[in-house]
Amino acid sequence: MSSLSAEFEQAKTKLNSLAEDPGNEAKLKIYALFKQSTAGKVATSRPGMMDFVGRAKWDAWNGLGDMSQDDAQKAYIDLVNELAGAAAPEAPAAEPGTYKYITSTLDGGLRVIKFNRPAKKNAFLKESYDEVVAALKEAAECPKTVITATTGAGDFYSSGNDLSNFSNIQGDIHQLAKESGVLLNVFVSAFIDFPKPLVAVVNGPAVGISVTVLPLYDAVYSTDRATFHTPFSNLGQSPEGCSTYTFPRIMGPGKASEMLLFNKKVPAQEAERIGLVTEVLPAASFEQEIWQRLRQHAQLPVKSLVYSKELSRDIDRAELHKVNDAECDRLVERWTSEDCINAIMKFFAAKSKM
Repeated sequence: MSSLSAEFEQAKTKLNSLAEDPGNEAKLKIYALFKQSTAGKVATSRPGMMDFVGRAKWDAWNGLGDMSQDDAQKAYIDLVNELAGAAAPEAPAAEPGTYKYITSTLDGGLRVIKFNRPAKKNAFLKESYDEVVAALKEAAECPKTVITATTGAGDFYSSGNDLSNFSNIQGDIHQLAKESGVLLNVFVSAFIDFPKPLVAVVNGPAVGISVTVLPLYDAVYSTDRATFHTPFSNLGQSPEGCSTYTFPRIMGPGKASEMLLFNKKVPAQEAERIGLVTEVLPAASFEQEIWQRLRQHAQLPVKSLVYSKELSRDIDRAELHKVNDAECDRLVERWTSEDCINAIMKFFAAKSKM
């Protein structure tokens, strides 16, 4: 056996012993390089439209073009060694009374819900949505919780929906789309109905669902290094989080269209100017200043805060639920559409080449 072949076999063994799932982007690269190493250039037809996983794998493999089998083996070995060297648990295993993909802590009257997948830019898995809903329910019912804040672990606030949710689909795609629509509806409803002050502490870039729900918060504080991005049409999808109602109301239809239709990424200072962000603070002092401020707010009388929020928010509650229903219904259709599927497959193919 040649030295390269021996290293290739060792890499295959090492891959099976990784401490954590490397994620779908890495797995697509691994699959493509393995197939190129062992079978050469792709020679099969592209799978059908509804075969998300098959199409993503085929696109990744086909993207390697005429790469030689030796070069593919070397790239495979390097990638596996890199993953093995960087492997570390991204979150503790779930235990009774705790969460796996978020944390929820109480400091005096301030509850902090932290999106806790820093290795994945705090992207939301299906389980993440359930955990956030549960944590908000816990905060609403806890008599010691006065103010609730959400933030992100690491350098990102949240990169939004983890697109591996699409590539892991098994079974009836239409039924799964309906189930995902219900999941999203429940998630957004938890923000609409949250009775206590809710504050976003945006510590880094925010994408997708983490942006669209921001107008449902009572205040949004951002570091000056944050950006806000809702690239729905790039992915063949449509807006959610009641943003089709809230964005035009707070920033005007033109600015809302730039974000929701034309995929404009907005820096923190502009987000403040158009009303999406309450205040932008310097990154150097952001953490210290905002948490000190929120701890002070958490000493206020909780009933006074709850009643004041109820008076200012209840007038829109029924309309927000109606908008949420309509947005989720449209997304169920989008998730099974050809243009959405093709856009997501294009995204995965591009990622596999990076």
